[in-house]
Amino acid sequence: MKTIFNDLLKNVGIHPVLIDVGASGQPPSIWDEISQQSIYIGFDPDQREFSEVRGEKFYKSFLIDKALTDIKDKSQIPFYLTKYPYCSSTLKPNLGSLSNYLFVDLFAVEREATLPSITLDDALQLLSLSKIQWFKTDSQGTDLRLFKSIGDGIRSHILAVDIEPGLIDAYFDEDLFIDAHRYLTKNGFWLSNLAVKGAVRMRNTTLAEITRIDKKIDKSQFSQLIRKSPAWCEARYFRTLEYLTQNDFGKDDYLLLWIFAMIDNQLGFALDIAVEYEKKLGKDDLSSLMKNEPLSSIMQDSGKLSKKISLLLKSAIPPKFRQLLRKVIN
Repeated sequence: MKTIFNDLLKNVGIHPVLIDVGASGQPPSIWDEISQQSIYIGFDPDQREFSEVRGEKFYKSFLIDKALTDIKDKSQIPFYLTKYPYCSSTLKPNLGSLSNYLFVDLFAVEREATLPSITLDDALQLLSLSKIQWFKTDSQGTDLRLFKSIGDGIRSHILAVDIEPGLIDAYFDEDLFIDAHRYLTKNGFWLSNLAVKGAVRMRNTTLAEITRIDKKIDKSQFSQLIRKSPAWCEARYFRTLEYLTQNDFGKDDYLLLWIFAMIDNQLGFALDIAVEYEKKLGKDDLSSLMKNEPLSSIMQDSGKLSKKISLLLKSAIPPKFRQLLRKVIN
């Protein structure tokens, strides 16, 4: 793990607030490079897969076992505990829609509960915190409404957002990717990363019929042979530089956005931030670092690529192809 970003945050005295909604398991690994100086707040009312972790990993760590809600002045809300804990939600699973997919059984509701709930604004107030720098949510259908529920004074200064919205109707009245993407890009964010995840589009009744005909077919192996269809995605957004300029963000914000870009390997955007920092705030030691680090990483990657190509040229490639490859490279 790199230490430069933890060291940098320590030197300038910044402790980013990282929100993790749906915190079962481990925190996002991308936060490892800033964890020692960050304040972590995890939310997850379904404790079945909860990982006791984090205390020693973060500068400060808080775990809240209440259901996070966008509904203000409500101390309890319904919660659907599903067969697979990571599918539990404040929204009811849409089993009719999900019946077209083999993973429908994961969403079977084992128990309905009424759980203590809290809004993000109230949680921050309890912890005496007034900022969020990175908001990550995997709330199973309510990502957008949770983000929008944050008070404008805090929401307007969030620099990074990770969401995991659906591409299909897995829950009734859920926030889909199309809704979240439209809202975020209209409100000062751009899409930095997108990983499309999927499930097999096939009914379990069809699989049962196939295995009835041929007893040798193994259900789990058979499903692995079928291409998965898009069902949800993992998306990461960063603030645009235009938004920062228009809303008068300060030195700490530019530096944090630069660090976030670096750990997401957005080296071109990191250089954009460095140049914009100098234009707005002037040249200093930080601006030099903000230029040199991404440039160094780019050149190192370039050197590695050149070495690989050189080794390739020395390998057993027919001379005529080796000559063609040299022309392409040059």
